[in-house]
Amino acid sequence: MKFIETKIPGVVIIELEKKQDERGFFARSWDDTIAAANGCVMHTVQCNISFNLKAGTLRGMHYQDEPYAESKIVRCTRGSLYDVALDLRPGSKTFKQWTSVELSEENRRMLYIPKGCAHGFQTLEDTTEVFYQMGEYFHTECACGVRFDDPAFNITWPGAERIVSEKDRSYPLWTP
Repeated sequence: MKFIETKIPGVVIIELEKKQDERGFFARSWDDTIAAANGCVMHTVQCNISFNLKAGTLRGMHYQDEPYAESKIVRCTRGSLYDVALDLRPGSKTFKQWTSVELSEENRRMLYIPKGCAHGFQTLEDTTEVFYQMGEYFHTECACGVRFDDPAFNITWPGAERIVSEKDRSYPLWTP
């Protein structure tokens, strides 16, 4: 596994190191010890799948608040998406900044998002599927979000046409 730091401390792109031969390839996608040595500390307790029918589907920006803050690893298993992590950790030097990466079934990249960061994505193709490994169980009472289009963050999303749920549109604007 290759760990690539982003401009947001703790948000890490993970690339596979493939061992290829005439049959295809083999690659390790997670190792707790190697990941922890690269700043990615997480014990997977839950896995989720998001299937998205149309390109332009936007989900986010979601996070889970204390005492159940969650880390996650996101991978696109079908299609492609524009993935965004937003730093909401008070005291962080990158507080309210965001970073993005394209995840696709072809590049097989993953994004590690630490506790205290919100996450969202926009699909770039029809029938895009996303696989999540979660470091905390889902707790409805701690589920939070910020607006994907909040001017406090100024996230740049691809294209103009978006499919966004009413719930994601209804998050209030950021107030520190």
